[in-house]
Amino acid sequence: MYQEHHHILSIIDFNNTQYHSTFVKITGYDAVLGNEFEGEVKFVSGMPFGDLIHPQRSFLSSECRQFVRTMLVNKYNEGAFS
Repeated sequence: MYQEHHHILSIIDFNNTQYHSTFVKITGYDAVLGNEFEGEVKFVSGMPFGDLIHPQRSFLSSECRQFVRTMLVNKYNEGAFS
């Protein structure tokens, strides 16, 4: 579990596919909106994708969305999903 300014991110599971993409299932808490959330982010060539972290499609606050994206990219770059 990772926290910053009361945002919470928990990595529930991940799956590497034969097509060199990684799906990461997460849950968390958006401290700005006061809401729990869950979702999935897909990594392709080290880049994260998904509505959860998309600036126009995410239901998270911009602060929480950036927190989630940053934490997942850092964990990906550290090899946590290999």
